[in-house]
Amino acid sequence: MFLDMAVSAYGRRAALGGRSDAISYESLSRTVAGGARMIGASGARSVAFVGVNGPALPALLMASAAAGVPFSPLNYRLSADGLNQLLACLDAPLIVADDVFESVVNHHDRVMTVNAWLSAARAADPAPAADLPDDECAVLLFTSGTTGRPKAAVLRHENLVSYVVGTVEFGAAAPEDAVLISVPPYHVAAVGSALTNLYAGRRMVYLPNFDPGAWLALVADEGVTSAMVVPTMLARIVEHLGDAPADVATLRSLAYGGARMPVTVLERALRLFPEVGFANAYGLTETSSTIAVLTPEDHREAAGSDDPRVRARLTSVGRLVPGVEAEVREPDGRPAAIGDAGELWVRGPQISGVYQGIGSVLDADGWFPTRDRARIDAAGYLFVDGRADDVIIRGGENIAPAQIEDVLVRHPAVRDVAVVGVPDDEWGERIVAVVVLREGAVVDADEVRSFVRARLRGSHTPDDVVVCRSLPYTPTGKVLRREIVAELTSPASS
Repeated sequence: MFLDMAVSAYGRRAALGGRSDAISYESLSRTVAGGARMIGASGARSVAFVGVNGPALPALLMASAAAGVPFSPLNYRLSADGLNQLLACLDAPLIVADDVFESVVNHHDRVMTVNAWLSAARAADPAPAADLPDDECAVLLFTSGTTGRPKAAVLRHENLVSYVVGTVEFGAAAPEDAVLISVPPYHVAAVGSALTNLYAGRRMVYLPNFDPGAWLALVADEGVTSAMVVPTMLARIVEHLGDAPADVATLRSLAYGGARMPVTVLERALRLFPEVGFANAYGLTETSSTIAVLTPEDHREAAGSDDPRVRARLTSVGRLVPGVEAEVREPDGRPAAIGDAGELWVRGPQISGVYQGIGSVLDADGWFPTRDRARIDAAGYLFVDGRADDVIIRGGENIAPAQIEDVLVRHPAVRDVAVVGVPDDEWGERIVAVVVLREGAVVDADEVRSFVRARLRGSHTPDDVVVCRSLPYTPTGKVLRREIVAELTSPASS
């Protein structure tokens, strides 16, 4: 439906690729119709994509929808065993893979390289789009699995349509607008970007492998007007820039999300991109992408305010998008008071809450438990303090690592930090701050502890401070706390 609308309204406009080699929406539509024919002829009941960012993603996404089968972009960074475990969860998949991954998957029944599939799709007779009910599965996305084994979230057509129609104005982009997409294809933001930018009529430019210098060069060379990054990407971009403002004359908006953004990185980015409007987009795989946004206006107001409550909004994820409701609940299920922390539950037509092989995890009234610890202030701004599983319980008190991390990133010697809890016989858990120091910096544990104690109550002071060279992250910028805890509690570290 979205592609048909795009072709009807702006079919000759550039859809995918660079200024010199972009294909139009009409051309994309022909590839999608031929690709649907290929998928149908293969006998596949799902489509798996094993590859890096690129124009194949939106083409495969749309072709799968036209063929009436679920689409599943997989994490190509996994081991061969891990990748094949995910493939085993899919129903009779057609696997479309980049050349470098073909040897990993070539023992399966239906395998094509990306180039072979695109060539065949362009040459094939177009197939009419399948007539599907709105509640059919459109996309199967495996969650990142930072706290356990990945699960496949079921995103129905109705969920994705609700998200796009509720957050984007059809045809809103100007003909010269271009978006740079550099998030991994297996992340919900990549699927969301393909749909929302197609719906807006924006040319999509892809950066297959992120590099801060290449990102900045591509923005300049391709006249990119909007982009989306995860926090670790933005941190690397501002580090690459140093003190020099970014030379990105065409860039008007920069969205970030996927993980918590260190406020020091954001403040520095606002200085280095003074003409760019920043937006924080918060969402989950199970919510079909964004459910709350901190707008460019919110960023400007918060950054320029002397009111601590307004200034604090820079650390929020903004306010809910239309059609989404949120409720913060106490452990006993009762709604928390305004400003109090608890578990975030959300509800709305874009929210799935269904997992393959598990079913729905929505409660009787349709609310989805995000497993994020959050609070909502009187103005409706949502603050997410991290995963509920990450909460440290020390001496019976619940302590959110994010509160301590937000203080420690402002220490002049600290470049990066993660705060975790480790088992303790006396307190239940000890607070451990694992810090990465800036180049040439030296600091002792007592000084770090004093820095926190001066800004937070004593119970939030780290019991231990550990210095390391780097922290483990997922490709989408989520810190792997369980790996840190495992390292700290291993016999070798005793």
